[in-house]
Amino acid sequence: MRVFSGIQPTGRKHLGNYLGAIRSYVALQDVGEAIYCIVDLHAITVGFHPTELRERLYDTTSILLAAGLDPSSCVLFRQSDVREHTELCWLLTAVTAYGELSRMTQFKEKSKEQKAFVGAGLLLYPVLQAADILAYQTNEVPVGEDQKQHLELARNIAERFNARFGETFVLPEHRIPEVAARVKDLRSPEKRMSTTAGTEQGTLYVLDPPDVIRRKFASAVTDSGHEIVRAPEKPGVTNLIEIIAAARGMAPDAVERHYGDADGYAEFKRDVGESVVELLAPIRDRYTEVRQDEGALEGILRDGAHRARAMASPTVALARTRMGLGPSP
Repeated sequence: MRVFSGIQPTGRKHLGNYLGAIRSYVALQDVGEAIYCIVDLHAITVGFHPTELRERLYDTTSILLAAGLDPSSCVLFRQSDVREHTELCWLLTAVTAYGELSRMTQFKEKSKEQKAFVGAGLLLYPVLQAADILAYQTNEVPVGEDQKQHLELARNIAERFNARFGETFVLPEHRIPEVAARVKDLRSPEKRMSTTAGTEQGTLYVLDPPDVIRRKFASAVTDSGHEIVRAPEKPGVTNLIEIIAAARGMAPDAVERHYGDADGYAEFKRDVGESVVELLAPIRDRYTEVRQDEGALEGILRDGAHRARAMASPTVALARTRMGLGPSP
């Protein structure tokens, strides 16, 4: 089984990134052939600064390594180092409809945020994402709930290409965590946790100090009443149940039973905070050590890119040939 996933180098990584994707990355590197890409080309579809982009890329690489990714057990690389991604993206535009792209939720949301200038790259973002996945004949893609629509488009693109030009791409399946697949903002639980669209106090960062983590959970929005149960009318409590269940490796039902006799939310929120402090402590401790050696980080990314190109090149060459591009085989 071949696994592929990409992660943005923009901003600081938050709890939703960790529970929704990064933790799955670590688990899957021992199950199949795991390929993980830091998608700096995707990052330039919104406003960015070149120096900061490089810094954030090293930050993200360090968090992945601190979380447990082992370069000897997976392929970890920088997207822009593997030109097969951009070539395949252009080839796939031939079987991608403009209407499909304009209907993507992420495009509609981000284009509203960038009223002054909406770059074409933002529209083509899902095609590049499809190229990222399909270039490696990927079987499974660990993603958060918010990326499910993009993966469905990648499958549609692959099916359309195969039907028109002959069997070329594996159709990937998504792997979404059963618990905490879409962690919500602690202060605005009606929307997902985000480094760009969320609130500062409602976004819990992987590298937040323990006291900051405790304070953010202590001030987390709950709901009226005192029952600790999941329900549509209790998004704040539902979010906290999902978080503590994921942090402790419990089922959400078991969390509800454990706190069935609780009188209010204060103790529950303290427990959620402590569980997250314990969960993230090893990552925060190791991150400081890993981040200091940028030469070592570059070596890992460079080696990963070399291995990634060897895997992606045959697929892109096959796609070119099937489309009639280049010399006759």
